[in-house]
Amino acid sequence: MYESLTKFIPSIEGTDGYGEWIIDDDHAGTAEDPRQMPFVGYSSLVIELEDAIFAFVDTHPEMGLTHYYDILERNGLAWEFDSMESADADELDGAAIMALLVGASRAERFCDGALLRFCGEGCILRWLKRLQEIDLGYRV
Repeated sequence: MYESLTKFIPSIEGTDGYGEWIIDDDHAGTAEDPRQMPFVGYSSLVIELEDAIFAFVDTHPEMGLTHYYDILERNGLAWEFDSMESADADELDGAAIMALLVGASRAERFCDGALLRFCGEGCILRWLKRLQEIDLGYRV
């Protein structure tokens, strides 16, 4: 069921380059020469994964993933980094893991660099591996 996402596992395991902060040092920061706000330039791998997560949401409306916040809450998790990062993936079902992935992707829209942090801390890889276990029938 989750193959469209778990196919990213080998690529994620083979990289540490998820993206980088882009800081504008080329401009003076004056009204005449303003600086661009810092932002994260994500790798193509992360962009493709994020697209795949949202495509999964669209193709599986029965999971109710547009209500990821409620799914997290039902599983005793808050939509914030520490709670999501410390979630015991082995104890969560597919809907809860997907809610973590959607929540991490949505967090980027409100906090630049959030998805970079989830990637860098190994959360995304851990969650994808749990989805792979579920597909293989381990501790469903």
